Amino acid sequence: MDQIRAIVELIGVVLGREAIGVYLHGSSVLGGLKPASDLDVLVVTRRPMHDRERAALVEGLFMISAMSAEVRPVEVTVVVQSEVRPWRYPPTGDFLYGEWLREALATGGPPQPEPMPDLALLITLVLAGDHPLIGPPPAQVLDPVPHSDLVRASVAGIPALLDDLDDDTRNVVLTLARIWATLVTGEIKPKDAAADWALTRLPPEHRPVLEYAKELYLSRRYSEESWSVELKARVRPHVNEVLAAIESCRPTDP
Repeated sequence: MDQIRAIVELIGVVLGREAIGVYLHGSSVLGGLKPASDLDVLVVTRRPMHDRERAALVEGLFMISAMSAEVRPVEVTVVVQSEVRPWRYPPTGDFLYGEWLREALATGGPPQPEPMPDLALLITLVLAGDHPLIGPPPAQVLDPVPHSDLVRASVAGIPALLDDLDDDTRNVVLTLARIWATLVTGEIKPKDAAADWALTRLPPEHRPVLEYAKELYLSRRYSEESWSVELKARVRPHVNEVLAAIESCRPTDP
């Protein structure tokens, strides 16, 4: 795929030998790309990036990533190996690029290191996908994440998801279904598979919202999300039902 090749070439130019490994994960390797899927890449480095490298990587990704019929959105996460091996929680990420951050990055400058609980999920996906673009197999570079930290990371992202519910309804609804499935099964399922899992467990009155979110995910691009007034009114009750299910299966803190 041209975009993947362009990402690999950009990382090679910006980081060179400082990149230990570059790994494709997410829908690309687990279940197959869907119309609304991002291209997800994790980069493991020997050291933190310099500011000029951060700026160069952002500038290059601005050219590679988009939300259109022809170009997929790209999500690139960079982590210094010593921050996650040996594993500890919460991990610190060195760099994060996603299309939802484009405007903030354009006006506020390149991303800086910050705590990134989501790395627990990303590393689990990378190890499961086992798809190096550069470097050795991920199991030689990354430690497995304990299930307890996978649960903590999943739940930690819920408040930010809820903040985006009105503007990014499809993604939030599907991600909440995946969090629920992860807590119960210990697996990070593709979004459509997580939706199928959740649909069999939801009361009938709360299924239409998730069914429609799955339909959008499987058949349409980001720019083509639309909800009827009647279905939109059912989103909040659906979300409350899923949140209650998530809360009921969360382990009790000692």
